[in-house]
Amino acid sequence: MTYPDLPDDLMPWACAIAKAGESLSRGGYVHGSTGNISHRVQTAGFQGYLITPTDASLAAIEPARVAAVDLSGQQRYGDRASKTIALHRAIYGAAPQANAVLHTHSHHLVLLTLLGVWKAASILPPITPYQVMKVGPVPLVGYALPGHDSVAQAVVQRIEQMAASEVPLRAVMCDRLGPQVWHQDLPAALATLEELEQTARLWIDAKRNVQPLTRSQLDALRERFGCVWPD
Repeated sequence: MTYPDLPDDLMPWACAIAKAGESLSRGGYVHGSTGNISHRVQTAGFQGYLITPTDASLAAIEPARVAAVDLSGQQRYGDRASKTIALHRAIYGAAPQANAVLHTHSHHLVLLTLLGVWKAASILPPITPYQVMKVGPVPLVGYALPGHDSVAQAVVQRIEQMAASEVPLRAVMCDRLGPQVWHQDLPAALATLEELEQTARLWIDAKRNVQPLTRSQLDALRERFGCVWPD
């Protein structure tokens, strides 16, 4: 089934998605047709989500053909939506503060799941202050077929668990696949992804032999910047 091009009032978000896709491709965070980007949108004529089309290269997204899916899950515009739209909708539902979601196959984060993560509750220990401030703990979601319903269920469960502990969650890591990262807007989500990937690279380059920040150091970051790392 084909859908019309996006209307003009949705184009600013679509152009931002295309720009983010180019950035992820240039940075090596995605390759081929891997990865996807979505944004929550509300205009006078549309409420729902924009998401990159299925099998599209993020390096060359045509803004007018970005998929638009309404709140009920029905596609309205653009090329066929990525199959991960169900997962993204679940994240938006569980994390009301999120307006943008990214999924990539970032090299060092995927490699980390192959080598073995630090803990299921957080794939990386707290090793740098900016990791603690900008990313926070990132739980591991067990392996599942790409697009399987169990992934959305597991991600929502992690978000709700962290919310109950008053710890903001900004990302999860899907085993052998890649991170799902969300934030208030696309620039913030991109910055979170970049910090997460670089922290994974540091830990791997250090042969995963790094002492985490101490509890007193973590408490000082919380008191100064309001960031919370669970015990």
